[in-house]
Amino acid sequence: MSRVAEAIAALEAQGEARIRDGLARYGIVTDERVIGVPMAAIQKVAQRFGRDHQLAADLWETRIYEARLLTAFVDDPAVVTAGQMDRWARDLDNWATCDTLCFKLFDRTADAWTMVDRWAAANGEFVKRSAFALLASLALHDKKSDDAPFLERLALIEAAATDDRNFVKKGVSWALRGIGIRKNPALRAAARDVAGRLAGSADRTARWIGKDAQRQFMKADKTKASSLR
Repeated sequence: MSRVAEAIAALEAQGEARIRDGLARYGIVTDERVIGVPMAAIQKVAQRFGRDHQLAADLWETRIYEARLLTAFVDDPAVVTAGQMDRWARDLDNWATCDTLCFKLFDRTADAWTMVDRWAAANGEFVKRSAFALLASLALHDKKSDDAPFLERLALIEAAATDDRNFVKKGVSWALRGIGIRKNPALRAAARDVAGRLAGSADRTARWIGKDAQRQFMKADKTKASSLR
């Protein structure tokens, strides 16, 4: 049995009808085949197979929802190329695969910042969401970059803030919130300035994003204040 067949069999052994039938409740709608595997079980399957770039490529081509989620955990970020990221982003049709790839794989690649810029100018809903899901993931996980790359991308957030497509606007808000809760005071202040401008915008979507970010910042401030008591 090939490794890809073995991986699919391992996923199928964990399939549950209730998981498969319940995805729509979370806004996950896909044309891919769905087995119904909980995320925790997908991660256990990943541990079994380890990092394997070829296996990830083969899994992606199966067009199975859980197999594509599994790629985020088994692919090797050191060998993932910009071309591969572009191809996969164009294949996306749901937020869960998009966010898992960005949060667990793409933000660890050498081309992560390049792809943020490229995808932010895209037309497709999930390609454009990928830009901001990736930026949010970098804000949470990139401990080596200084403030400059984040400050520069605040302009991308403002430019996309009037895109009223559901999964884009939520991605934009996530990116703004992620930048605004990093530890550097100057970066937090810049993100909060953007949130304030958006919250006062005449555009409904921009206003929603700004206020959503402000709520998160207030919550983070209260948590920090409580920890200092």
